Amino acid sequence: MGGGGFHHVALRANDFDATVKFYTEGLGFVEKNNWGEGDKRAVLLDSGDGNYMEVFAGGTGEQIPEGYFFHVAFRSNDVDGAVQAAIAAGAIVTVEPKDVILGVNPPTPVRIAFVKGLNGEIIEFFQSTGENQL
Repeated sequence: MGGGGFHHVALRANDFDATVKFYTEGLGFVEKNNWGEGDKRAVLLDSGDGNYMEVFAGGTGEQIPEGYFFHVAFRSNDVDGAVQAAIAAGAIVTVEPKDVILGVNPPTPVRIAFVKGLNGEIIEFFQSTGENQL
C-alpha cells in the first residue's frame, strides 16, 4: 500500500443528521470536512487520532442485522501501485485510480481508487495529494 494504515470506514446513513449528531455529540468525533447536498451529502468525522468515519446520506431505510459499513479505506502513498498489487492478489477494480477534490471547507485534493476483495468487501486506497491533508 505504501505509507499505509487505516484512513476511514464509510457508513451510508438512513438518517444523515441524526447519525452525524450521534457520532459528534454522542461519541465526540469532530467534523473535518463535508461536501454535497441532499442525498449526496457526506461528512468526514475525525475520531481524534486522524482516523475517520465517513458518513454518507441516502440510506435505504433498510435495517441490516450486521450494520451498514460499505467500504473501508487505507492510506497509501501510491494508489496506482496499491491497486496493481491488489489486482495481482485477486481483487477486482470497481473504480480506477482518479484525482478528486473533497469538500469545500477546505477543498482537499486526493487520489482514490476502489477494489472488491475476495469476500466481496469494498476497499478504497486513499492518498492526500495537496497541502490540506486528510
